[in-house]
Amino acid sequence: MDRIPIAILISGRGSNMQALIEACARPDYPARIVLVFSNNEKAAGLKIAQDAGLATHALDHRQFASRSAFEAQLHKILQKAGVRVICLAGFMRILTSEFVKAWDGRILNIHPSLLPKYPGLDTHKRALDSGDAIHGCTVHLVIPEVDLGPILGQASVPVRPSDTVDVLARRVLKEEHQLYPDVLERYLRNMTA
Repeated sequence: MDRIPIAILISGRGSNMQALIEACARPDYPARIVLVFSNNEKAAGLKIAQDAGLATHALDHRQFASRSAFEAQLHKILQKAGVRVICLAGFMRILTSEFVKAWDGRILNIHPSLLPKYPGLDTHKRALDSGDAIHGCTVHLVIPEVDLGPILGQASVPVRPSDTVDVLARRVLKEEHQLYPDVLERYLRNMTA
């Protein structure tokens, strides 16, 4: 099987990255991770990726005069690694429309809400404040407008009366770890069909 080379972009601990690493360890999984990239040199996920034997690269976005200059370097790094698909996994940078267009249809993101509800940050607090009965997560294609790309898959969890932001976040994160590898697998198999 010809496995598609992917990059995972992180800014922190990379728990969704860990779920993708485990999925890619399966011999029948259609992706292989060729790079884990972070804009944060101290991201805990970089060590996890290195311990898994994966190539990593860190590049501090603050060292660049502009967002475009940072992304131009990121683009070169991804191309050099042979990346065909990018998976955002807690990458806390909004990508410019130029970068997104260069990778059109090949950037996936996981977001902790049932989009189109609650794009952006503080999704769990917003769900609790709104009195929602159901909350969850979404994998979507990235387009220039933040969190508005085509939805590829969703998973939901009940919101319980006793939930705090942290309790709800943990329940959603568990679903994220299942959803992201499943959706990526389906997406890649459709891409090569």
